[in-house]
Amino acid sequence: MIIYNVTINIDDSIHSEWRAWMKEHIPQVLATGLFSKAIFTKVLIEEEMGGTTYSVQYHAHSKRALNQHHQQHAQQLQSEGMKRFGHKMLAFRTELELIDEFTVTKN
Repeated sequence: MIIYNVTINIDDSIHSEWRAWMKEHIPQVLATGLFSKAIFTKVLIEEEMGGTTYSVQYHAHSKRALNQHHQQHAQQLQSEGMKRFGHKMLAFRTELELIDEFTVTKN
């Protein structure tokens, strides 16, 4: 499995509006059919630059699916956020490959 992680720092002045928009944006990304789920989290470490930091982890069906997302959808989906929030948000993206998963089982 490939995880496409997007980490975003949001200026406090647009925080509420951005969170409401993300509740529309994430389903739009999932609607491409290239991801199985998304996990939206708040980063609990305070940034020196201020603002609030979030992470969205999109679980891609495959590396091919993620590449298809980049080629066909990413530019349009990312530009919507930039048009709306511009310099008040800072995002960086990371691609991760799931190697193994461990869980605790109770007897």
